[in-house]
Amino acid sequence: MKQRLQFFAKAPEIMKAVMALNKAVEECGLEESLMHLVKLRASQINGCSYCVEMHSREARRDGETEQRLYLVAAWKESPLFSERERAALAWTEKVTNISDNGVPDDLYARTLEQISEEELVKLTVVIGMINTWNRLCVSFHAIHPMPAAKAA
Repeated sequence: MKQRLQFFAKAPEIMKAVMALNKAVEECGLEESLMHLVKLRASQINGCSYCVEMHSREARRDGETEQRLYLVAAWKESPLFSERERAALAWTEKVTNISDNGVPDDLYARTLEQISEEELVKLTVVIGMINTWNRLCVSFHAIHPMPAAKAA
């Protein structure tokens, strides 16, 4: 695979705005560990290898375990995730796949049992942000870093 274009170079002003929103998302007050899981799960759903690599690497750097990272894709079947994380991951899946019948009322109610209304707004913006990055990276074939010896 070859990168199609450098989106930062081709549209610097809009990317400057994207980066400003990304900075606000990173500083929104939600725990980093939760944001790592959400970003990783949305990126898995969207098939964004660049973001899957980045967010799994960043999560490991910040103390996340390999086992939990491997199991994010199968979080529903794993007891390794807290109720709060499970609520955030369920919300992430529905918001990322919003064209599949939206976000149901029962999920909204269950999510509010673990996440406050203010946090839910922030979480939804985090999900929107990672979906923006996924769409940029997938559309323009952003290539994740890889050791030269491992390249195909």
